[in-house]
Amino acid sequence: MRLRAPCTPTPRAWTVELRSHTSGLLLACRQCRHDNNSTVAATSARSAALTHLARHAHQDTLPPHLRTCQCHERGCRWHRPHRGCAGTIRLLLACERGGRVWRLADTCTACAAATAHAAVVPDTALLTPRPALAGPRRRRQPSEPDARIRVREMLSYLAAALPDGTSPATRLIALQCALRISTSLRVSLPRGLLRSLRLGADPRPWQELEQARWLRRTPERADDEVAAVLLDAVVLGQAPARRDRRHAADWALRASSPSRVGALGPLPQLMSVYLTAHSRPETGQGLIEADRTAYECGIQPAELPPVLEQLAAAGLLNAWRITADTEDLRWILQLL
Repeated sequence: MRLRAPCTPTPRAWTVELRSHTSGLLLACRQCRHDNNSTVAATSARSAALTHLARHAHQDTLPPHLRTCQCHERGCRWHRPHRGCAGTIRLLLACERGGRVWRLADTCTACAAATAHAAVVPDTALLTPRPALAGPRRRRQPSEPDARIRVREMLSYLAAALPDGTSPATRLIALQCALRISTSLRVSLPRGLLRSLRLGADPRPWQELEQARWLRRTPERADDEVAAVLLDAVVLGQAPARRDRRHAADWALRASSPSRVGALGPLPQLMSVYLTAHSRPETGQGLIEADRTAYECGIQPAELPPVLEQLAAAGLLNAWRITADTEDLRWILQLL
């Protein structure tokens, strides 16, 4: 009997670089032929890069048992040293050089947690829409665990998609916009919703998102709303069903604007959403890396303890601690 040599697994790591060009930015993919490089406008460069990476991941699929940590295959040169590869293999989106280089790769949980300027991409982002079935369909009611997952994944995605230093107020608005967009990437936020976030009259978050080329405001159809079109088309894939997105947006609004946290400011509000989304609904307990929490909330690790103390003083946290050996953040929410 002839033995068959094992096939080399498909390398699941793709890198796109945005280079300066006379007519905009040149999108150069290291996995594609050089003559396939395309020129894109600066305003849509980030979206074009992420869409190109998503196309590679969708085309080069592998069964879960054949996927390996590509960071480990390259000697773990993409992150700070840690204790070694461990955990589930997930797709990790990372940016370097201020958003000029974007990388999408299969990475284990341990390497993903140690990689700076990166976010886990949920598998739903790569699913192709299924054709509509004939006949009436029963409406599916989204559940609260689904809303938690949607918000958790969106916060992780926005951590990579938005520039470093993006303010907490801007991240709160970006979260609502990303979860409420239509299939044409348009969104309108009622001013009452913004007032519930205590951001109703502040134009700076919108200006910050426009400067980051993440959205563009459009003329309002009514005086009591703010309308915009998102320039990041990849955000639509993070939660494919619009009904699920809107349910998650409402859940995030409730988690970010209870009376006890609303008066503390945007950062405690954002932290309240983040901790609630990463907690067990039945116990309120949560565990996650402290540096990852700080990164996905847009702050430095040293800023984390004061915010947690604010939430504890307001009665939203029963307890919290950061373990010295593993630098994990553990907490218990006050369940209402």
